Amino acid sequence: MTPLEKINSLKMPFAELKGVTFTEASAERVVAQMQVRPDLCTLHHTIHGGAVMALADSVGAAATVINLPEDAKGTTTIESKTNFIGGAKEGSVVTATATPVHRGRRTQVWQTRIETDDGKLVAIVTQTQLVL
Repeated sequence: MTPLEKINSLKMPFAELKGVTFTEASAERVVAQMQVRPDLCTLHHTIHGGAVMALADSVGAAATVINLPEDAKGTTTIESKTNFIGGAKEGSVVTATATPVHRGRRTQVWQTRIETDDGKLVAIVTQTQLVL
């Protein structure tokens, strides 16, 4: 099973609720997209910060899953920091790209860049995942 097939076989109800689609996966990079729907927006038809953070969390967690040591039982987020840079308008598609900062036996740290479909930076999220 490829890493992308593994991610797509996982039951991730909240990612599904948000409409997250994983498009690329390897040990070094996981990419997903999400359409900015009206129910994911705040004022002025702009993506809500919580939707941005939740997208990054799903992508970072998926990246951790495909990098877990064989004896691991799973993962959970223990810290997340978001720098909001810009917005994304309702109807657009945002792309989240997670790359590793650290992949250890007890923790993994991932940095996720979220960009609009025209390449504008929306946020940079750094999250730490505990290996269970």
